Amino acid sequence: MNPNMKGALGNLMRQAQQVQENLKRAQDELARMEITGESGAGMVKVTLTGKHQARKVEITADALKEDKEFLEDLVAAAINDAVQKLEAATKDKMSSVT
Repeated sequence: MNPNMKGALGNLMRQAQQVQENLKRAQDELARMEITGESGAGMVKVTLTGKHQARKVEITADALKEDKEFLEDLVAAAINDAVQKLEAATKDKMSSVT
């Protein structure tokens, strides 16, 4: 193998290793994140971790006065809002790595 190719291969290997380390660091940061979604102008809030696990659910007293189906819709909408925010944060974080 000629010396120029050997040097280029070494540089490529170092770059690949750096990308892999940056990706791992980004994944770790995302796993520690907490994202809150809400619905009903803040009547229901759901906080998810970066691993899509529910961390916290907040329901205001006003939301509890609503009928069951409406409250269920608010909870579902808050979860969906948190998931969308988490996906956007993940996309942003990963695009900064690659």
